[in-house]
Amino acid sequence: MTVPRRLALRSLFALTVAVFTGGALTRIAMTPRSRAAGGAPATDAPSGETFDEMYRGRRIQGRPAPADGIEVLVDDRPLHLMRCADGGYLTPIDHYETHPTPLAATRAAVDELGSAPLTRFAAAHGVHPGGSPRGLHA
Repeated sequence: MTVPRRLALRSLFALTVAVFTGGALTRIAMTPRSRAAGGAPATDAPSGETFDEMYRGRRIQGRPAPADGIEVLVDDRPLHLMRCADGGYLTPIDHYETHPTPLAATRAAVDELGSAPLTRFAAAHGVHPGGSPRGLHA
């Protein structure tokens, strides 16, 4: 390969990398943020964060809370929601599946619980003495 051809290929490669990097950065910059600066919930909260309904024979409720962003109750017992980096939600009942809204995460937790009651340990993250990892009564 001659020097001018090698130089042309290097330049073409560098230009291609710059174009793709610029495109990716532009897409990231144009993506709307779901939270305001400082980690506070954005004023245009996604729909579904406030709910009160019967689902599979259980009363599920969700409402904004200043400290955590949202407070969720299943049959008047607190259910901890964890916010994921992708904007979805997890519960201690199922750490392996994210859900797009707090309502979807709460419904999935109720589906996973079946007829078992939610324990007081499901309000906290992780396994605690006397509680099971899935929030079920032992």
